[in-house]
Amino acid sequence: MKQVSRYLARILRHDPRAGALILDNAGWAPAEAVIEAVARRFGHFDRAALEDLVRTNDKQRYAFDETGTRIRANQGHSIPVDLGLEPVEPPPLLFHGTKRSALPLILREGLRPGRRRHVHLSADIGTARSVGDRRSGETAILTVRSGAMHGHLFFRSANGVWLIEHVPPQFITAEGFSIPPR
Repeated sequence: MKQVSRYLARILRHDPRAGALILDNAGWAPAEAVIEAVARRFGHFDRAALEDLVRTNDKQRYAFDETGTRIRANQGHSIPVDLGLEPVEPPPLLFHGTKRSALPLILREGLRPGRRRHVHLSADIGTARSVGDRRSGETAILTVRSGAMHGHLFFRSANGVWLIEHVPPQFITAEGFSIPPR
């Protein structure tokens, strides 16, 4: 199922053409078209398998619409979509897991979304750690003083991930690490 989940991430967040999909402006794709795309790639795949994958995905990356006929990724898009999220007041602190090797650049320039549309932040250290642990190298947990970021728009996706376009460096701390001199 892990391969199927990764494929869903690809076609629902980054490259819908790879699955012969057309996403609407809000990132929704017809569930039946997604089932067909997965079946073409991996063999037998049906509605029950898609529902199981959505329900059991550890990060709750995907969601059906209220009719159950469309599916989309909750966040993480590198393609333009409007998830229809309203700005939300963040908690005082949020967290971001990354690799220690990335700290000098992050502490100089802040957190940027890279290929994605938003920076992803977590409400708890454990989730941030699991995100940082996905790549090789020593994990570093950044603390973002989100409550002090007045004027910056925060959004919260359907699965609880906090989204923002950029976190300036003055709002980031990494325990035991300081900004290197320029």
